[in-house]
Amino acid sequence: MPLFVPDNYKPTLVPEMTEQAIKLLKDFFQTRFAEKLNLRRITTPLFVLSDTGINDDLNGIEQPVSFAIEGMNGQKAEIVHSLAKWKRTKLKEYDIHAGWGLYTDMNAIRAAEELDNIHSLYVDQWDWERTICKEDRNLAFLKNIVKDIYSILKETELEIYKHYHHITPFLPEEITFIHSEELLKMYPDLSPKEREQKIVEKYKAVFIIGIGSTLSNGEKHDGRAPDYDDWITINEEGYAGLNGDIMLWNPILKLAFEISSMGIRVDSEALKKQLEATDNMDRMKYEFHKNVYEEKLPLCIGGGIGQSRLCMFFLRNAHIGEVHASIWPADMIKECAENNIYLK
Repeated sequence: MPLFVPDNYKPTLVPEMTEQAIKLLKDFFQTRFAEKLNLRRITTPLFVLSDTGINDDLNGIEQPVSFAIEGMNGQKAEIVHSLAKWKRTKLKEYDIHAGWGLYTDMNAIRAAEELDNIHSLYVDQWDWERTICKEDRNLAFLKNIVKDIYSILKETELEIYKHYHHITPFLPEEITFIHSEELLKMYPDLSPKEREQKIVEKYKAVFIIGIGSTLSNGEKHDGRAPDYDDWITINEEGYAGLNGDIMLWNPILKLAFEISSMGIRVDSEALKKQLEATDNMDRMKYEFHKNVYEEKLPLCIGGGIGQSRLCMFFLRNAHIGEVHASIWPADMIKECAENNIYLK
């Protein structure tokens, strides 16, 4: 999207106080998040070896930043996009039982991002993964986890208010659930992004289900890689998908604002179906995909929660560059500065 400058914008906090608030927010959220979902923190890589199938290709088309390793005969490595598949291997390696999981501070570079108010070359998120039982692979379980995460968002909003009384809470008591197919039926003449805008503006906090599945109009609400989230299994409400996005209404940007992409991960059957549906059966040559197909990796649920997105949302910032350091076009830096938006 093009750069959006809110009318008469002024940051809620001066820069040095913003830095303190960022630490407060991150410390509070991840502590409560780990407690609520039974997660323990682990250390994770910034880069992985290429041609292993372990990196996340997001919508299925993004190319990672890569480099040759001199000390390994020029073997190629690539900066992670996320750790969706890597985390699942660690659940097995650490022998983490159902009901428990792990999370990490994930840092990445996404060179293909279109730079704007909410997209940066630099990505920081809490990547998390939790082992589940076979009977947990249903929509009701997914919704309960989403409700748990939303309750922590509400707690975080209140914690910020306790320290900064002029940043007042406004999130609704409950998050609304809707499938992308239902959304299409509600707004058949709108694009997926326009449908998101309508529904999130109405309810303020929404979980959109079934991201990646083909809708009745032959299109997808949005792309999703075929080898981590399960977007093809028919759930108990009769729609495809056991995954989705948490979206909040951003009052500064007047925008449907994605905070988290998450879902129940593919089992053997779903992996095969999704690879076939996207013409990616060649990925079965990778060890990760073989292990999922042969049921050697645990069933799980997981996702990512944007750290800087969370900070700019709760601190009411207009640009993600106000809460983390990155590289921005010179004309963007200039226009932002002229409108009280100071990029790091």
